[in-house]
Amino acid sequence: MNVRVRVPTQLRDLVAGASVIEVSVGSASDRVTTVATVLDALATQHPALERRIREEQGQTRPHVNVFVGSDNVRDRDGPATPVHASEELSIIPAVSGG
Repeated sequence: MNVRVRVPTQLRDLVAGASVIEVSVGSASDRVTTVATVLDALATQHPALERRIREEQGQTRPHVNVFVGSDNVRDRDGPATPVHASEELSIIPAVSGG
């Protein structure tokens, strides 16, 4: 199954300027996976991008939000949040400053 991952402007240089990338996870017949599985596949296919999303221990960095559709995975099941074949995963870095 392929999962579409939206990449924010700040990180697009790590994926050749692409705003959306497709990450292959599991088999073509799979209809659901988890955020953790998508991020693991992302680590293999785009290691530089993955290092900006997760810490060395595998946890999502505190300043990075990951959404499945319109839901922040921190408000759902974290890395165990299901991702269905029709859904899109978005990486949103926190914005701060003043």
